[in-house]
Amino acid sequence: MKLTDEMFVCIDCESTGLDTAQDRIVEIAVARFTFDQILQSFETLVDPEREIPQTSQDIHNISQEMILGKPKIREVLPKILEMISNLTIVGHGINFDIALIANEAKRAQIPTNILSQPYIDTLRLARLYGESPVNSLERLRQHFNIESEGAHRAMSDVIVNIEVFKYLSKNYQTSDQIQKILQKPIKFKIMPLGKHKGRRFDEIPLEYLLWAERKDFDQDLMFSIRSEIKNRRKGGGFDQSANPFTIL
Repeated sequence: MKLTDEMFVCIDCESTGLDTAQDRIVEIAVARFTFDQILQSFETLVDPEREIPQTSQDIHNISQEMILGKPKIREVLPKILEMISNLTIVGHGINFDIALIANEAKRAQIPTNILSQPYIDTLRLARLYGESPVNSLERLRQHFNIESEGAHRAMSDVIVNIEVFKYLSKNYQTSDQIQKILQKPIKFKIMPLGKHKGRRFDEIPLEYLLWAERKDFDQDLMFSIRSEIKNRRKGGGFDQSANPFTIL
């Protein structure tokens, strides 16, 4: 089936924190869509049955008062999982949202196959695209001149994410083609974080790369770091001749 004829589902969660095993959903938005229109959408604030840390409130602007009287996640999960079922899931850093939903379903003892569903991560697709200097959803929105949907909240992010996905997938024919390409790690040209953020990998000191290699970064960043280290050891770098770390 052509990409433009397929139905997808985009999801976005706001949460109490970044630990998908322990943190809880405070807002969730889901939209079934095609390239022509949004077919069905649902959003709700969720009572996480715990306190929302201030650091998380500062990101999504969802306060403790806002979730008072809102449904518990077990009350809305059946509807959400029904909307997600049997479709390719689209989202920005979507593994986080999928894991969050899967763990909430497990706690609520609601069966789901969400962990085995096909998905497309628009964050990684943006890395592959490579033309935006920053791959956050907001910066991609600006890069593609997509109209703002307002504050950083789940449904506004879903609507922007759908439009970003359309731009990023213009050069592909099917979702299977995109998924196959994204199975391989993506090599960064520019360091996306840390004290050398914004520098080309071939400009970063080898000592720093060797330090970063021991960290728990995602597959694309680890691949990029290790590729550059390998390149230096083969003689492709600028500082290996005087650097004692090159023999490691």
